[in-house]
Amino acid sequence: MPIRRLHKRPAALEITAFLNLIVVLVPFLLSTAVFSRLAVLQLNLPAQTSGVESLKTNDLKLEVVIRPDAIEVGDRIGGLVQRIANTPGGYDYKTLSSLMEQIKVKFPDKTDATVLAESDTPYDVLVQVMDAVRVGHQVQGANVVKAELFPDISVGDAPIRAGSPTKAGS
Repeated sequence: MPIRRLHKRPAALEITAFLNLIVVLVPFLLSTAVFSRLAVLQLNLPAQTSGVESLKTNDLKLEVVIRPDAIEVGDRIGGLVQRIANTPGGYDYKTLSSLMEQIKVKFPDKTDATVLAESDTPYDVLVQVMDAVRVGHQVQGANVVKAELFPDISVGDAPIRAGSPTKAGS
């Protein structure tokens, strides 16, 4: 009797469904992945003394923070220089301007400053503080002329004070 042999062909792999799954799954996994970042915080303690004399002579990062009850002038690295409390008539722009002039005498080459305002600060207050930081007055002989103090102004949000209630909590 003749022997019958089956001719076996190699099986073809059907991977279309698998490729479809990979095409959808890979972008999804990449978009939901959490990328970890290594962060190092460098903390600088504020200076023990306050005032213009405590500022370092080589690197000034001038910040003016507008609060509802005062204007805080400080160095980002060295800490608070002076807190100018409000007068009964509002913010004390004259004291701010004279403080800016004192700082400019100590740092004649610096032209940049940052004005940080809280979210409910009126626009007029922001503009007047920027003007006091940007331009001051100098006496030259018998004349009083406007002098450029810190014309390169950056504006941002004021940091939240520790212990102050948030808007949602108040």
